[in-house]
Amino acid sequence: MRETRTSNSKRGLRRTDVRRSGAALRAAKLTGGLRRVEDAGPGTGVVTKTRPKVKRPSLYRVLILNDDYTPMEFVVHVLEQFFAKDREAATRIMLHVHNHGAGECGVYTYEVAETKVTQVMDFARKHQHPLQCVMEKK
Repeated sequence: MRETRTSNSKRGLRRTDVRRSGAALRAAKLTGGLRRVEDAGPGTGVVTKTRPKVKRPSLYRVLILNDDYTPMEFVVHVLEQFFAKDREAATRIMLHVHNHGAGECGVYTYEVAETKVTQVMDFARKHQHPLQCVMEKK
């Protein structure tokens, strides 16, 4: 990291580049990223804090796949119970699954999507239905 300072001398204004020493870098790490930026003179300046960039987690779509054996009412019940859909939204998604082969139930982080898929699959197996639920990266 470079700092540029301007100083007065007998020849007029002169700019010099000053590289931070290893000790200054270690001090910046110890202070949690705080560093002092020199301003107009002694006793004045601005203190800034560097923030680490946080990467957002990837999102996954949870899909229900159509089959010829699972009753439509069961699919509506699954959507209401596991995806907190009201009756109207659950019916709309169920009809989309029926007509197009697949329908999106929701978009979640990986862990939540994986849990929803497992819950739906276990519930369907428990009730002896071949309903398939999958997740895909958005």
